Amino acid sequence: MTGIIWNLFAFIVALGVLVAVHEFGHFWVARRCGIKVEKFSIGFGKALWQREGKDGTQYSIAAIPLGGYVKMLDGRVDDVPPELQGQAFDHKTLWQRAAVVAAGPVFNFLFAIIAYWLVFTIGVPTVKPVVGEVSSYSIAADAGIAPGMEILDVSGTRTPDWESVNMELASHIGDDSLTMTVTSPESVGLQEIKTLNLSSWNFDPESESAMGALGFKPFNPEISLTLINVAKDGAGAKAGLEVGDELQFVGGQKITQWQQVVDSIQNHPGEPITVDVLRQGEPVSLVLTPERKDLGNGKVIGFAGIAPKVADWPSDYRFELQFGVFESFSKAVDKTGQIIGLTVSMLKKLVVGDVGLNNLSGPISIAKGAGATADYGLVYFLGFLALISVNLGIINLVPLPMLDGGHLLFFAIEAVIRRPVPEKVQEMGYRIGGAIIFSLMAVAIFNDFTRL
Repeated sequence: MTGIIWNLFAFIVALGVLVAVHEFGHFWVARRCGIKVEKFSIGFGKALWQREGKDGTQYSIAAIPLGGYVKMLDGRVDDVPPELQGQAFDHKTLWQRAAVVAAGPVFNFLFAIIAYWLVFTIGVPTVKPVVGEVSSYSIAADAGIAPGMEILDVSGTRTPDWESVNMELASHIGDDSLTMTVTSPESVGLQEIKTLNLSSWNFDPESESAMGALGFKPFNPEISLTLINVAKDGAGAKAGLEVGDELQFVGGQKITQWQQVVDSIQNHPGEPITVDVLRQGEPVSLVLTPERKDLGNGKVIGFAGIAPKVADWPSDYRFELQFGVFESFSKAVDKTGQIIGLTVSMLKKLVVGDVGLNNLSGPISIAKGAGATADYGLVYFLGFLALISVNLGIINLVPLPMLDGGHLLFFAIEAVIRRPVPEKVQEMGYRIGGAIIFSLMAVAIFNDFTRL
């Protein structure tokens, strides 16, 4: 329950910040264009707090934190006195109206740059993308990817960490091939370019990572068979396991790797299995009944609440992704551009069918992501905000009526035909756009519930 409350709190904070940024963009440019703003609201529904500013605008925070709006004086909606018509939205030039509409997404992009600038200035600990295991007869193995190689770039985009690698790999869904520049594990300083044939790449983001589907895993320090943590009241503690126990056999099978322990426990939810350990040099036999953990889609795995001792990372694999104040800005611009490119690419692939609708995520997934990143610390939460801010900006630019992109589409048509699009046409467009948007939202929320 505590986790749900924390996720909800982090979600409200994240969404509140991003909505405020988006709506402030509309508000700020509208004011600069001489448009009277009647109300600036974060959220919908009953106002929890509101006040009227000296500028005559009513500022409000409402109960439903799923959006916001800026209400401007507009002759298409209200009767505007003759003396105020010069301050009405519909009486402004085409470029001014377009600037007001476009300002929301633009401010989302600017916010992402600022957030990434803070991330790179503060610094975030990370590890180099060094390949660990490579599966035989996989796409990666066929391309010559081998353990110990460091991935320097994917298709020309530099990849200093695993996050960058994952994003670039995901951007190639539906493509025929990709290239990787890697260091040779045998020859220090030697670089090679590997081409991966993606014609047989079956990647399901719901069940595995992009690199896992290609047949390789990141390097991880050696995992011992000695327990370093046993969760209180967990299945392991109930069975009598203790910190310092060295696992010997699980379910009668000799254990040589920690993954064998994980597989055995996950494959026996609610079923008793024997566990033989070495405790202070003496053999001890126990019976462990893994707790059941529902992953959704009817899949249930076992969970024991135990963790092994892990060796330290090699010092040359770890580094702080940190730059100076000015260099951080250019890195932030590059990172934001990379996220924009990836988001646009994924939207295109969603339209053509290379990416399935089951990959859409809704508010529940966003809440989980907000809570998880907030747990890790400020820099991770800022990175999450930047990512969602870019996505919010891109989605709002999709040329569907009801979104900012739909309004810009009508303005583009107006620029061509030299007159506003007829209101009946706009109204029909809003209905169609609304139906599409709400249908996609319903799919995203359904996907969220299937992942619970």
